[in-house]
Amino acid sequence: MLFLVVSTPHPTRPSEVKQYRKQYWEWAQNQLDIGVAQSMYARAGRGGVAVFDVDSNEMLHGLLNEWAEIMPAEFDVYPMLDPEAIKSYLSSN
Repeated sequence: MLFLVVSTPHPTRPSEVKQYRKQYWEWAQNQLDIGVAQSMYARAGRGGVAVFDVDSNEMLHGLLNEWAEIMPAEFDVYPMLDPEAIKSYLSSN
């Protein structure tokens, strides 16, 4: 299951959270390395964007909790279909 996640961190001075931002990117790299994340980007200004490929909503929930534990944020979550899935769906109708 693919999900696009957009984070908006709680407002703080960037200098106050620099160490947490470094910790976040270490965590993010691990998600990429194990294949749970397909991509992760920083947003201009503040926040981040990720595409997760997970087996369940519970797995996504766990990832968002881990992310928020490092960098408290609000998340916008968008379920997505990969291109092959939508092509298959469209050709079957």
